[in-house]
Amino acid sequence: MTRNTLLAGAALLLALTGAAVAQTAPPQGPMAAAPAAPVQPRLVVDGVAQAISDSYFDAAKGAQIAASLGAAAAKGEFDRFTDPRDLATALGNWLRPLDAHFNVVWNPAAGPPPQGGPQRRAPDPAQIAQREAADRRANFGFRRVEILSGNIGYIDLRQFADFDPESATAPARDAADAALALIARTDAVIIDLRDNGGGSPAMVGYLASAFTPAGANIYNTFHSREGDSSEAPIKPYAKPRLDVPVYILTTARTGSAAEALAYTLQQAGRATIVGEASGGAANPGGMAPAGNGFAIFVSRGSPENPISHKNWEGTGVQPDQPAPAAQALIVARRLALTAVVAKAPAGPARTDSQWALEALDAEGRPPVAPAADLAGTYSGVNVTVNGEGLLQLQRGRRPPQVLLALGGDLFNVRGEPDRRLRFARDDKGRPVALEYLTEDGSPGPRLRRD
Repeated sequence: MTRNTLLAGAALLLALTGAAVAQTAPPQGPMAAAPAAPVQPRLVVDGVAQAISDSYFDAAKGAQIAASLGAAAAKGEFDRFTDPRDLATALGNWLRPLDAHFNVVWNPAAGPPPQGGPQRRAPDPAQIAQREAADRRANFGFRRVEILSGNIGYIDLRQFADFDPESATAPARDAADAALALIARTDAVIIDLRDNGGGSPAMVGYLASAFTPAGANIYNTFHSREGDSSEAPIKPYAKPRLDVPVYILTTARTGSAAEALAYTLQQAGRATIVGEASGGAANPGGMAPAGNGFAIFVSRGSPENPISHKNWEGTGVQPDQPAPAAQALIVARRLALTAVVAKAPAGPARTDSQWALEALDAEGRPPVAPAADLAGTYSGVNVTVNGEGLLQLQRGRRPPQVLLALGGDLFNVRGEPDRRLRFARDDKGRPVALEYLTEDGSPGPRLRRD
């Protein structure tokens, strides 16, 4: 089985789910009164069951699922769903607990199913061009890449775009290279897959190779009726970072290829998974026509990890550090900074990471009201209390900078942990100066109170 055959994954499933919504939702506007023509549910189930039996990667299990679906139909479980839109939803809901990739869609414009067994239609060039245009517009899934405080690299990846690994000019791989280059000098890396439904195994293998030794036996092998294939990259990333701590954020929204990257690096001991258990959709595949305008996404392969000899189907990738989805990034940043501080030698770099960690902890605490006597003017810089009850300083027409209390008279500029300052008091406890601190310990600017 080729990479492109297995490409479907959860990213395509999500696209198809969106298509299903569009295809099965009641029409809007002037056509809203035109209902879909009723269908015979048992006849439709026959076609769906046959598609599963013909195409599911495990022939015995496929036959079992098809038989169970047919038995449910024979009992009348789907008889009330004569509207094809409702029937597609009901069938998908019934099948999904058996394999998270199962999804049934209805398209009244679809042609008849192919004759002579589980044949697959040739890719539609127009659909391929449309998908490639959408991938480019989405920057091949790389939504955001930045350096967080404390020199932590962060990649917000929303899909695993496909590319030809043997092509010298592959835009999706170029996007990955650009993202990895930006974080190449960071002390830790966070890859955010909380909103990633999956995509191409080619991208999975390539990104995994950016953090593992060349030739390492860590990649999933996909088993199918047609043979086996591996996620191992044909051309791995040229300059892998083998020691940098890696943290991957997951939720139940994380699916398929996104789960593959998380699982692969977790099993290889190269990533700490932070967040919630992923969606549990391990088995990629593709659409199979089922007749009467219906089609079903059928898993045509199943991965096996060479270390665990298992996969994440149904269970999801389990987090090493559980955290609510909304808090996962903060938790990962704290873990990353703690690891960096523990490893770094004394000096400005370690101080920078330590300050970032302390600022992160301070941001998570309730705001602390500053001592009222700190407000005033320091060498022309006005220090006032803002509407949040926090100190802010402002010089002339420059935008105000809010100060985050770190303890006592020590503060940093909110959002900028490396800009730390302290109010100095005289022997009677009166604030007399505002002193800026530097990471290397050298004296910073000192503003006297006017």
